[in-house]
Amino acid sequence: MSVRALRGAIQLEVDERVHLLDGVRTLFQEMLAANGLDHDDLVSVLFTATPDLVSEFPAVAARELGVNDVPLMCAQELDIAGSLPRVVRILAYAETELSKPEIKHIYLGGAAALRRDLSVAGEPR
Repeated sequence: MSVRALRGAIQLEVDERVHLLDGVRTLFQEMLAANGLDHDDLVSVLFTATPDLVSEFPAVAARELGVNDVPLMCAQELDIAGSLPRVVRILAYAETELSKPEIKHIYLGGAAALRRDLSVAGEPR
């Protein structure tokens, strides 16, 4: 068993608490499901949000899913001119039998543009 990192991102339509939590929950659940993981496999999770997202801490979404015994941390992304707005990113570390090339990274909505190499035909997955 190894510790592997999984990445994901979602671009939100608006900065509203319920919308942010729904989007982050969806992203987090898809990241785990795509890699055959559950919260017991998690080592730690880092959430980042662009500076224009201030309605809630993204980690609250994971706590609402019952992830209460895993270290979670939130941070703010760099405010780079021209960067994609309203984006939450997740970097999760988990114990898994998957090799690095087998790990599936998930980019939803407009965030698929961040990593077209990890999306099918440039579409979100």
